[in-house]
Parts: sequence; C-alpha cells; structure tokens
Amino acid sequence: MVILGLAGDTMLGRLVGERLAADGPRSLVAPEVVAVAHEADLFLLNLECCISDRGEPWPAPGKPFFFRAPPAAVEVLDLLGVDCVTLANNHALDFGPAALLDTFTHLARAGIAWVGAGPDVARAHAPVSVDACGYRLIVVAATDHPADFAADVERPGVAWVDLRHRAPAWLLDTVRSAASDIAASSIPGGVLVTPHWGPNMVADPVPHVRRAARALRDAGATLVAGHSAHVFQGVDGTVLYDLGDFLDDYATNPLLRNDLGLLFLVELDQLGPKRLHAVPLALDFCRTRLASGDDAAWIADRFRRACSAFGTAVHIDEDRLVINWR
Repeated sequence: MVILGLAGDTMLGRLVGERLAADGPRSLVAPEVVAVAHEADLFLLNLECCISDRGEPWPAPGKPFFFRAPPAAVEVLDLLGVDCVTLANNHALDFGPAALLDTFTHLARAGIAWVGAGPDVARAHAPVSVDACGYRLIVVAATDHPADFAADVERPGVAWVDLRHRAPAWLLDTVRSAASDIAASSIPGGVLVTPHWGPNMVADPVPHVRRAARALRDAGATLVAGHSAHVFQGVDGTVLYDLGDFLDDYATNPLLRNDLGLLFLVELDQLGPKRLHAVPLALDFCRTRLASGDDAAWIADRFRRACSAFGTAVHIDEDRLVINWR
C-alpha cells in the first residue's frame, strides 16, 4: 500500500513570497501540517504560480492577478516533501515563457517532477511517473482555462483542454494509454488525473466538470483530483472534484470560507483507492495550520454535506474525515 498526499492551490508569490524571503519556509506552514504531509509516500499539489525572478506580466486585457514566486519557493515544496506538482493552471504563464522555463529549471534542480506544462505541446501533454513503496503512479494534468496559455509546437505553455462539451480525444487517449501501461506492468500502480477545471468560488462542481469526470474515470483513471474553485467540493466515487486552497494570501469569502480547507491522504493498493483521510486546515494570512474548534466543525459539516450529495458517506475519526471505498 502507498499513501498519496494531495493539496490544492498553492500560491507562493506576492505577499507569501515576501514572508518567505523575510522569515523562511517554516514560517508558511505550521509544523503539524508538515507532519501530516510527511505521512504521505507520494505528495502532489497544484503549484498556482511560476517560480522565477524574470519575466513580464502576461499581456491579457483585464487579467487581474499575477503570481510569481521567488526561487526560494522550492524550499517550501522540499519542506513538505512534495514529489510532483501540476502546472496546468491559469497562473503558470503569469510572467511569460521565460518565467515558466525558469520554473522547470528550479523544480528539476530540487528533484521535483512536474506535469501539465512544458517547453512545447508534446511535453505539456505528457504524463509523468512517480514511484514509492513499490507503487507506480502515472499523473496526467490539464487545465480548461485560459486558452491563451496553451502550449504549441514551438511555444511553452500548459496542457489546455476545452471541457465545455466533452473531454478531448488526446486527454482521454493519454489516460487510456497510462491505464494500459499500469495493467501490463508487474508493478502495482494507478493513474491520477488532476484537472484545473470549472469556475472560481463555487461550492459544487458545474455540469461540464461532472461530465468530464465521468469520461476520465471511464477512460481508466484510478483517481481524479481537481482544483480551481478555491474551495473544497464533494467526493463522488473516486473523484475529488476540488481540493480547495492550501496556501495563499487571498481575501476571504465569508460564506464559502476559502480560508478553511483540507489536506487529503489517499490509501492506494493494487486494487485501487481504499480509504481517504481528509485533514482540516485553517489558512491564515500567508500561513497554513491545522484547523480546530468551530473552524474544524464547520469544515466537517460542509464536507459531509458536499459528499452526501453524491451518496458518499464521511466518518469522523478523531480529527480526520474518513471515506472508506472498500
């Protein structure tokens, strides 16, 4: 068995980057959160920024936010024990191709794999494989926004997909091929698809996201773990529609409470996902800690209701929210 750790949107730029420069990586994540992250044999998150000290803001009319983290951001990822990040999102190219290429360099030097972006479209679309405890996980990533970030034959960018009507053939073929590779291997493994999909600040997955999730699962995805909404959503079978936020300096929505989140630990074996543990988090300004008291109770109530909408039962085991698939 292997434990896969999953965290949502992780933004290490702007004021988070300033705190990192002033106080170091341990100032951003409480020791108790680091300890939970280290329970994972493999750990993946959505890196919602580039890592560079170069580049110019992307010239898109009306684009309001630009996220660029300093090179020291890799120290935060190393502290958490991150094995792989997805860059398929709407901030990877915030400071242009040069900053995205720098991101690849900084991650590679730190020994961290990435998926969902590349110096050309072939690399951006390509899955990556990460291994631990005799288990092979093939990771596939894509984003449904923005189209102008899409990689091309000779242009760095992200793995962009149009999901409004149906998942594109290349994405489903990639998942099928990865599933076939796992099935043909003598080593236990699975396929994780991690899409950046749907609108921001919505409590439930929109219809086209639900359709895409079914298609990805039917194509052979062992687990689907999405992000983009900035708030966690429900679990439908082996689909985690949205992982929510993990670390940022964002303003708080008083109703959706994007300052309250979850860190997910998924137990996987040769038969697939076995159990999920969701650990409640509180996102303070530029720092993430474990949630407690009323905050933890609010998270538990909303997660249970969100999962109940899909017929998924959530049990409380001490300070964790548990889903048993088997």
